[in-house]
Amino acid sequence: MSNRNTPATSKSAVRVNVPARPAHSYDVRISAGIRAHAGEAIAAVHSPCRAVLLTDDTVEALYTDTVERSLIEAGFTPFRHVIPHGEASKSAENLLALLQHMAEEHLTRADCLVALGGGVVGDLGGFAAAIYQRGIPFVQIPTTLLAMVDASVGGKTAIDIPAGKNLVGAFHQPSLVLCDPECLDTLPPEILADGFAEVIKYAVIRDRALYELLRGDAPRAHMAEIIRLCVEDKRVLVEEDETDKGARQLLNLGHTVGHAIESFSNFTISHGSAVAIGMVIITRTAELLGICEEDTADELCDLLVRFNLPVSCPFTTEQLFPAALSDKKRAGGFITLAIPYGIGDTRLTTVPVDALESYIRAGLGD
Repeated sequence: MSNRNTPATSKSAVRVNVPARPAHSYDVRISAGIRAHAGEAIAAVHSPCRAVLLTDDTVEALYTDTVERSLIEAGFTPFRHVIPHGEASKSAENLLALLQHMAEEHLTRADCLVALGGGVVGDLGGFAAAIYQRGIPFVQIPTTLLAMVDASVGGKTAIDIPAGKNLVGAFHQPSLVLCDPECLDTLPPEILADGFAEVIKYAVIRDRALYELLRGDAPRAHMAEIIRLCVEDKRVLVEEDETDKGARQLLNLGHTVGHAIESFSNFTISHGSAVAIGMVIITRTAELLGICEEDTADELCDLLVRFNLPVSCPFTTEQLFPAALSDKKRAGGFITLAIPYGIGDTRLTTVPVDALESYIRAGLGD
């Protein structure tokens, strides 16, 4: 396990072990250029076999040849499955097409899936791996910051349906996660900003040291360290609560309202931007309730703006509340909210579903 106090540069190789189950711990490896050695790394945890290499049409042009060549050199027999980039690809239609392709290629339980891309690729690929022949191994090679610090770790896999985001899925832990910080160099600014929304989320939840690093000079010069800190924060929560029934729900900070914003915008507002706005809304509500100090939301807004993230919401309470009712943290007539008590101190509070409307209204100032 990586030492929390050992700094990591973008050129160092770092491992964080995620003990999701006693019989299935796995490493998250963070190392510049590791994509070119993916086959060797995967062969250390899975015997060479047939492997579906899932990616999207953007990532295919950037990294797929390198990863595919590495798999072949390590003795794997890969075949590609390419989906269009974007949230719309996380659909039942694309899931069935992927499963059909895997079956046509005669994949068995002895084979594996390699998900090369951002959160959409990882979520879709992980869910396919969870349900194909009742479960096959899979490896995550995230290429976006959001996927590196959040989506690739912890075993949540899902697709979207018209009723809401991530409503159909399964918990299925990867066998290995390979994070190459060099992949971040090709990200458009808005996609990198999406990732920083999740990074800032970790800082607000439980990591004041990460918060200070983000506020410091040239935080983007320390991307491997930022990734490591986020992964270790998530590791702690996954180890305590793998199936999202307790402490892991802290990771929902900003997401209840954020998912509603995404949904109501028909996904024209990105996940990271929506989560950033959602964090601001719940923090302003916490201030009005006297839970946190009055300047906490302004402090959060300053940091979000620094990383080119929005802090104001274009929608009303009446527009967002119905969409928020689809949140997976709802249980009967109650919903669990992650509420900041301060930067680095977020706690879970269960409230009646009816109260959610007033929470949103207070945060929006409607």
